[in-house]
Amino acid sequence: MKPVLALVGRPNVGKSTLFNRLTKSRDAIVADYAGLTRDRHYGDGRIGATEFIVIDTGGFEPDCTDGIFKEMAKQTRQAVAEADAVVFVVDVRAGLSAQDHDIAKYLRSANKKVILAVNKAEGMTDSPHIAEFYELGIGEPHPVSSAHGQGVRSLVEAALAEFIVDEDDDAEEQAEDQPIRLAVAGRPNVGKSTLINAWLGEERLVAFDMPGTTRDAIKVPLERDGQRYEIIDTAGLRRKGRVFEAIEKFSVVKTLQAIADANVVVLLLDATQGVSDQDAHIAGYILDSGRAVVVAINKWDAIDSYQREMLERSIEQRLAFLRFAPQVHISALRRQGLGPLWKTIADAWSSATRKLPTPVLTRLLHEAVQYQQPKRAGMFRPKLRYAHQGGQNPPIIVIHGNSLEHVPDSYKRYLEARFREHFKLTGTPLRIEMRSSSNPFDEKE
Repeated sequence: MKPVLALVGRPNVGKSTLFNRLTKSRDAIVADYAGLTRDRHYGDGRIGATEFIVIDTGGFEPDCTDGIFKEMAKQTRQAVAEADAVVFVVDVRAGLSAQDHDIAKYLRSANKKVILAVNKAEGMTDSPHIAEFYELGIGEPHPVSSAHGQGVRSLVEAALAEFIVDEDDDAEEQAEDQPIRLAVAGRPNVGKSTLINAWLGEERLVAFDMPGTTRDAIKVPLERDGQRYEIIDTAGLRRKGRVFEAIEKFSVVKTLQAIADANVVVLLLDATQGVSDQDAHIAGYILDSGRAVVVAINKWDAIDSYQREMLERSIEQRLAFLRFAPQVHISALRRQGLGPLWKTIADAWSSATRKLPTPVLTRLLHEAVQYQQPKRAGMFRPKLRYAHQGGQNPPIIVIHGNSLEHVPDSYKRYLEARFREHFKLTGTPLRIEMRSSSNPFDEKE
């Protein structure tokens, strides 16, 4: 088992910067803005031959009893409970605060190994300002600079001393299959975090009745029926004109990155608000990225039969380009429809990674051409000779022949429908590429 290291501290002391340094990634959004991280954020770190898990947490206010800060504090307490060691991060430039004392008091009662990291201490390792942090009663302060990497290795070695193994020791080779990356995308406040909490059976993510609660792309591991998943909760995407904060612009970038990196995307719609232009924009981006997609309509239990009929008509009109995507009616809050949703996700992933044999593709191509030939272009009619698979997730079918640049998009859609019907491809885009053979008798200048 990998040891778990939790990063705890008040807002804006550099926990996310340290998280990115330990995981050698840019997974956590970093900006000079207090209260940016709100959920627990997991990542993998390594020091020598020792691998460990890092948990980034939001700003901790132990005594807060209302609002979103209460939910953030609950997330931090859960991270401390899961951790083998806790790194308490403080800011040497801001000095000691009453909130630091409150956090130290909580950590002393948590019965966990705690290491005190005095951050932003570049060029201040011998400064008398570091000595004042002995007052917290946590132990020896470790001066570090998360931004520059100074003192970070010795900090981790102190925190995980009993877990460090020599590099000479034989490390087990991990040949496990990669998990399926499953992103949940949609507008703000449609219930993305609530859905993931329902999947996990715990309040893993902050779900709060305020648009924009999730600001980062949070990754959560999950295993279901022997299949490992990496679930990504994304920030809600607003229209560009409504994105005001610089932080929110970072969130939009992280969400688009998460969609592009995912294997399957669940597009979550709000049944009570219908299908907006923004939903169509998000769906278009998912399609452009070539991701397998499932449309989940949340809060289905909150509308009557007339509203359901109007909603289905709206989806048919506004999301016509996602006709291949299955639709599932759910209620994340009541945990209704989650079983069928998992089945459609599995079907979409299976379709996106299906192997399409060349002989079968070529036979289907010839049958399609025999049933309906492409239109003549001038003196010539495009000749489609054979087809083969050119990629997966999304599946790509490459068709070879002559004068294929004259094949219209309508005929490509006809071929796509034939291929889909035979291979029963659902929930995944299917791309068709035309490659014309060159004429060896063309004169070369």
